[in-house]
Amino acid sequence: MSNIKLGATLFCYGTEYARYEYDFEECVKQAALAGATGYEIVATQMIPSYPNVSDEFLGLVNKLKAKYQIAPVGYGANNDKGMRWDRNLTDDEMLADAIIDLKAANKLGCKVMRAQYMLSPEAFERLAEYAELYDVKVGIEIHNPETPSSPKIQEYLKVIKRTGSKYLGFVPDFGCFSVAPNKPHWDKALKAGVKEEYLQLAAKMRTEGASMEETTKTLSAAGAHPMINMVIQGMYGFVQFRPKSELPALLESLKEILPYCFEMHGKFHYLSEDCVEPSIPYGEILAVLKESDYGGYIICEYEDEIGCGGTEFTKRQIAMEKKILGIK
Repeated sequence: MSNIKLGATLFCYGTEYARYEYDFEECVKQAALAGATGYEIVATQMIPSYPNVSDEFLGLVNKLKAKYQIAPVGYGANNDKGMRWDRNLTDDEMLADAIIDLKAANKLGCKVMRAQYMLSPEAFERLAEYAELYDVKVGIEIHNPETPSSPKIQEYLKVIKRTGSKYLGFVPDFGCFSVAPNKPHWDKALKAGVKEEYLQLAAKMRTEGASMEETTKTLSAAGAHPMINMVIQGMYGFVQFRPKSELPALLESLKEILPYCFEMHGKFHYLSEDCVEPSIPYGEILAVLKESDYGGYIICEYEDEIGCGGTEFTKRQIAMEKKILGIK
C-alpha cells in the first residue's frame, strides 16, 4: 500500500505572485493553508539570485519552514536549450546548467529535481554521477503530449535501466492522461463567440484521429469563429486529450514506470465546487497510485488559464486528492 504525500508547486500562485498580490512568503503560507506538506519551487520564477541560491534566500526559506511547518521538497529546473539567439545549447552546456541546478536543489534541501526532455537522454545519463554526489534525484517530466509509452520517454527509460542509477527517473504530469477537452480553452472560445456545435465537431474530429490541418480546414470552411483555432491548437498540443477508451492502456503504461517515479505532478486546469477536474480522470489515476507502493509526493500544479489565481483551486485540489486517497 502506498504512503503518498501531498504537496503544491508555488507555480499554483503564479498569477497572484505576478500581480504582486503575494510575495514568496505568502505563496508558501497559502500552500500550507491548502493542506500541502511540502512544496515545489520553480527556480526561475521565485529565486531572485537564480541560477544560484543566495544565503539570504536560503535564510528566508528556513525561516518560513519554522513558521509554517512546510519546506521545499521539489526543485523545478530550467532546461532551456534556446538560451542563445544564434544556436541551441550543446549537450555539454545543458549538462553544465543541470549541474548548477542540482547544487541549488541540494542547498535548498530538495531531494527531487524535475527536469524537462530538453535535456537529452545522453546528457541525462551523464548527470547520474552528479545527482548522486549532491544526493538529489532527477526526474524527467512526462508532459502532455508525451505519455509514459511514447518513444521519446522510452529512450529515457532505457537510460535508467541501463545505468541502474537510483538517481535517474521520472516525474509524470497527470495532464498526459487527459481524456476530454480543456475546459478553460473551451469556455474562452464560447465567450468569444464560437458556437458549441463547432467545438463539439473539433473534439469529435480530434478523437477520431483527424489531423490538425484537416480539423482546422473543416472548421474554417464551416464558418467557425477564428477563436476556435486556439482550441484546436491546444487539442493537438500541450493540452491534447485522448479517447477515454485509451485510458486503461495509458494507466498500464504508468504502472510500468512507477518503480522509477520520484514525484508526480498533479496538473489541473479547473476544479468545480464539487472538486471535479473535467478533463483529467483523477479517480482512475489515483486509484492506480493508491494500490501501488508509491510513497512520493503528488505536487499539485494549477495552470491558471482563466486568470483568477490558484488560491481557492489549490485548496479544492488537495481536498479532492485526500478524499480519493483516503488521507485525513
